[in-house]
Amino acid sequence: TGPVSSECLGNLLRITLSAEYFEDKYLSFSVVDKSGIPWELDEAMASQCGYTITYSNWSNIEFRASALSCHSRLEKDMFTVTIQIKASHTHDMKNATTHLKSAACHYGPWSPRELVCESNYMEVSVRREVPQTVTEFIQDEPEDWTPAFPEAKAGEPTIWQIVFHQPEEKKALLVSDAWSAGYGLNTTDTRVLLRVPYTAVQIQLVEAQGITFSAVRSSTFYKQQWMILMVDTTVACPVDGVDYTNKTIIWTVPKYIQPLSAGATRFKDVLVEAGVDLRKLSAKEMASRKYVLSNDLNAITMKIPIGAEGGYYKTSVSSGQHGAKYTINLYLEHQWEDNKWGLTKHTIIKEIETPFEQVEIAIIDNSNLSVRLMNVTVGTFLPDVELVNLTIEEATVAVPEAVQHGYLTYEIRYANGSKAYVIQVPFDAPSIKKEYMRADMRSHTLNVTLAFITHPTSETFTVPVITVSAVKDAVLPNARGFCDGRNLHLMITRGNVDQNWLPFISDWHLTPETAQKYSYSLRDNGTHLAISVPFLSSHVNYEDFHASGIKASLHLSLKDGITLANRRNFSISCRFSPSELIQCLPNGTVVITAVKLVGIADLDTSLLVLRDRQCKPSLVTEKTATFKFNVNTCGTSRKFNSTTMTYENDVLYFRPGNDTPVYQLKFVCSYAIKQTVDVQYESKKNPLPSIKPGFGSLALSLKLFKEKSYSDPYQELEYPVVKYLREALYFEVELLQPEDARLELNLDDCWATNSQGQDSLPQWPILINGCENSEDSYRTVFHEVNYSLRVKFPQHLKRFEVRMFTFVQGTTLLQE
Repeated sequence: TGPVSSECLGNLLRITLSAEYFEDKYLSFSVVDKSGIPWELDEAMASQCGYTITYSNWSNIEFRASALSCHSRLEKDMFTVTIQIKASHTHDMKNATTHLKSAACHYGPWSPRELVCESNYMEVSVRREVPQTVTEFIQDEPEDWTPAFPEAKAGEPTIWQIVFHQPEEKKALLVSDAWSAGYGLNTTDTRVLLRVPYTAVQIQLVEAQGITFSAVRSSTFYKQQWMILMVDTTVACPVDGVDYTNKTIIWTVPKYIQPLSAGATRFKDVLVEAGVDLRKLSAKEMASRKYVLSNDLNAITMKIPIGAEGGYYKTSVSSGQHGAKYTINLYLEHQWEDNKWGLTKHTIIKEIETPFEQVEIAIIDNSNLSVRLMNVTVGTFLPDVELVNLTIEEATVAVPEAVQHGYLTYEIRYANGSKAYVIQVPFDAPSIKKEYMRADMRSHTLNVTLAFITHPTSETFTVPVITVSAVKDAVLPNARGFCDGRNLHLMITRGNVDQNWLPFISDWHLTPETAQKYSYSLRDNGTHLAISVPFLSSHVNYEDFHASGIKASLHLSLKDGITLANRRNFSISCRFSPSELIQCLPNGTVVITAVKLVGIADLDTSLLVLRDRQCKPSLVTEKTATFKFNVNTCGTSRKFNSTTMTYENDVLYFRPGNDTPVYQLKFVCSYAIKQTVDVQYESKKNPLPSIKPGFGSLALSLKLFKEKSYSDPYQELEYPVVKYLREALYFEVELLQPEDARLELNLDDCWATNSQGQDSLPQWPILINGCENSEDSYRTVFHEVNYSLRVKFPQHLKRFEVRMFTFVQGTTLLQE
């Protein structure tokens, strides 16, 4: 009980460290000798001195000591082992806690020869009172005495040596040399012991019945009083002999193998027992676990169903894939008698691990739509697995930090020791990908990668978790539309599915830049999208016209920003006054704009004509044609009545080779014949001309255009504009508000400065009192402004051309 517990198992002591207590700690083991001095163990010392440190049942740490280990204290039929365990949270073992554990165990009567096959060493101990050696056995040939005798005769009573027999030579080592080579040597009042690590140089691989053994053939010499004694200290342990067939482990151990049986001729089995974890099992216990133990003439065989009680599964990783291996620590004791040794006891501890088998990881989606929570269970896993981090949107975060991203993780433990992990994330977490599906449905996708580590092997593997939930929470965008005298307006209220939807008019992507190019208005504040388009524009459809008005419509689509699939359509239709298409000027000039109807797809606006087919449009767009002519031309008819004079004409479209028009727009201009105006006057001297000052709000704009046509202004993103000396600059000043035809824009003074401050110096006048500067080498040129689709009131605009110049002082260029 407690963090450290002990158990006596025959001639072995087992000390177990609790996995829960020592989890995530660095450990060091030391063995305390009879003087109280701790000797820290490493792998070499452990295998030389009879100690084994291993893991059992997932993460429990197991320490085993042989009764004849280096620092065992033997008293009568008891052996005592004391170990010191240090545990620290850091690799440098600072601030370590120390645990001291001492345990005493009874050991049974010794057989004349005892062989132990541990996981990290082989051990043989024999009685000193051994039978006379057989002369014909090569190990006991008289030549073995030759190298041993001089050292033994000259040495102290405790000095002894060992001779190793190999096919090509014999090698004698004094005790100090044998210890330096990693061998463990010991002697008690009644026994001589040799311990051999599996890594020793003198090990030979010997095959018996197709099964390989590690063997060391040796003779050990020691002085006892005035005698030199020699004993056979040969030891052999099976290396393989394990097969896996039909979900069954088959372990075969040959009996009476060479060289353990060298010199003996008669054999008799005394005892064959087997068990698990160093505990012997009765025949009834083995049957209940479906173990099969068979003892044949030449071999002992154990059959264990994979997954049977007594073993355990542990997590394994192969090429990044999660899997498992079944592990069982088998124990076999074989005792036999022969005519050389009498009784031999052979104990084999064999940890068997089955090959890797991939295990699929279950991912169960338990998402709760009512509380808008994604809930995923991942697993089950064995107890040796731990979740260490999550990768969310390419960012890797440790489990405790995941909650800051909205991810709650917790562990579920089951009665059999296995576990699972639960991941909970709100539907509204930023990392949950939301996509519109159909109608009112959105898909919510959880995409997270879980990283795990296994204990104590520190293998790692990842599990991608992708789950999709369909939720009825889609809010689609909606729109309302209206028209004023000259524009169509659409106001779209965004939903929760259209963050990446793009506005299109026909197949034309509407952006702030393109909207500005066509003098459209586009405003987007994230929650609302407002679009305003002039009645006369290339993206407005004209459906019909009557005396009551012209029906115009604007169609807008929202498309997926990635696939460009059509997601939502909106439209607004209004009737506009016919007066928007015609101007009857007092001087007899008529300006008429004809529009292309959607029902006549093949209509070419450039081929529209008046009654006199020689009268063609002066301005053409894809959907409009503008005619400007005098009422006395172009086939215009005139009618009179008592009060008005009416002029009529038609805009016509003829298909080639056909004299019947497929399009006819009739328009009328009426002028009053008589108009009585009461004028009150009196004779006075003509007063001097004067203008009374007025007050009001005027909106003006100053634009720089790229060409003399004044069709393409520079946009804000194109500034600063680079020009060379004497290159033309085309300026336009426009009165934006109020739109009053009675007003006329006149420019008074206009000047250039070397910086953005209008009052800064130096300055150069471009216009003086509305006229060009006479001192300019290249004088300012005024350009006429005519009516067009963009220009409704030519008198509200002034256009002029200036040649590029720079400021100089003497011969020095001035730069701001």
